[in-house]
This record gives sequence, C-alpha cells and structure tokens, in this order.
Amino acid sequence: MGEMNNPLYKYYDGKFEKQKQPYPGVQSEMHPIPDCGEESYVGSEKLKNRKALVTGGDSGIGRAAAIAYAKEGADVAISYLPDEGSDAQEVKAVIEKAGQKAVLLPGDLRDERFARELVHEAAEKLGGLDILVLNAAIQQFEKDIKNLSTEQLTDTFTVNIFSNVWMLQEALDHLPEGGSVVVTTSVQAFQPSGHLSDYAMTKSSQVAFVLAMTQQLAEKGIRINAVSPGPVWTVLQVAGGQPQESIPEFGQKEPLKRAGQPVELADTYVLLASDSASYITGQVYGITGGTPINH
Repeated sequence: MGEMNNPLYKYYDGKFEKQKQPYPGVQSEMHPIPDCGEESYVGSEKLKNRKALVTGGDSGIGRAAAIAYAKEGADVAISYLPDEGSDAQEVKAVIEKAGQKAVLLPGDLRDERFARELVHEAAEKLGGLDILVLNAAIQQFEKDIKNLSTEQLTDTFTVNIFSNVWMLQEALDHLPEGGSVVVTTSVQAFQPSGHLSDYAMTKSSQVAFVLAMTQQLAEKGIRINAVSPGPVWTVLQVAGGQPQESIPEFGQKEPLKRAGQPVELADTYVLLASDSASYITGQVYGITGGTPINH
C-alpha cells in the first residue's frame, strides 16, 4: 500500500501572511508560493498527443491544469494578461521540461477580438485543439452593493461569462469528436459570499452555461463539465479577491481546516479531459475542502 496522507495536514495548514498585490498579481511574489504541481504532480500519459488551451494558465488553478496536462503528454497553450508574463515563463519552462510544446498567448479577455482570435491562434500553433479549459476569471471583493461600479460589473461579466461564450463559439471550429471543455466555476455559485456578489453571479451563470451546452455539445461528440473550487490559495486572493483581514485564516473554516493548493485540483482537470471520462458530461465537480455544492 502506498503512503497515506491525512488531508488536514497534507499541504500548508498554517496562517497566511497578510499580503496585497495590485491586480492581476504575480504568483512568484506570494508567501507561501502555491503548489501547482511543478514537482509534486506525476503524469502517466493519460493525455498523450492531445492539444489543450488553458485560459489563465500562468498561475493558480489554470497553471496546475496546464502543468498536469503537459506531464500527461499534451501540448499546451496558455493565455494570460501581459502583466503576468513572468509567471507564464515559469509555466513554459515546466511544460518544456516535460517534453511538450508550450505556446504563450498574452492578451486581455475583455477584448472580444482577442478572445476569439486566441482560440484560432492556439489551434494553429498547436496543430489542433482537443481540450478547452475556460479558467480565467476576475474576482474583486466589494462589501457594499452601493459601491459596486458598472465598470467592475462589466469587467467581471465580460471575462467570466462573455469570453466563455466567445471562445466556445470559436472552438467549435476545431474541437473534434471526443473533445472536452472544462469550465472553472466556484463554490460561490452555490454558497455566495456577500463581498463577492458580482463574482458569485458570474459563477452561477457558468453552471447554467455548462448545463445548457451539454445537449448541444453531446450531439457533436464533445463533453463539457465544470470544476467548482472552494478556497484555493492563488494570486486571485491577494490581488483584490479577498479583504486583507481574511487572508490569515483563508480556508480554515472548511471541514478540512485549510485552503486547498492548486495541484489538488489537477487530477480532476485531467480526468475530465481524458477518455476515462467518456460517460461524464454536464457535471459539476466540487473541490471545496468540505463545503457542499448542489445544483
């Protein structure tokens, strides 16, 4: 039998330092740096010869998915904001160390033209597109609804919802039968926090998007599913996603009493992209540390 690990203590379970970065933030400046599987994830050729595009693949959960895909044998393109270039270069190095092709595609998903062209550029540079991970998101806390600006609402809905629709529309020109789409939603879709009202609304909309697309895509032989993370230690949290007073005990109210690490979601992203999930579509996988999801 392999080594057993108590999930309460498998990853960092102490208090986090208060730390603040300007949006969108850089993972390499966090304390502690999140574990995205650079060393800890071990692949087994579950995605050999596949071609994947991961939005927000420079850090956090998207980074963990991109790294896992490469270690499973896929070539990977990632999109990210230009300010996140240093993180993206780190991911590129890990992908290439795994012997796979890495394609870096910086830009802003608030720009419809970029969001649409991104898909075609990824497919061209990868030589095809089998897996689309719609992961990039904006999360900025606001405690008072009266202070929630139209600009923030527009930005959050554009990146979290509109860009998902734009990219799926374009990806259908490339995704083959057997292709897979994975959307990163959130426990906020089911258990909204008052200070994340606009973010929670978009995450709930993403669940509806996945459910609505299930039948359409099934007819094309394409599966679509979602992953619903709980509190995961990513740069999103320290770049305006959480109030500073919430950072030290981030995640400690969960039954597992700690924040998750991005690598803990990687296996689920691999499963949903692989042939092992051939009978899985229209589902939402909660990885929350214990908070229930329902839909």
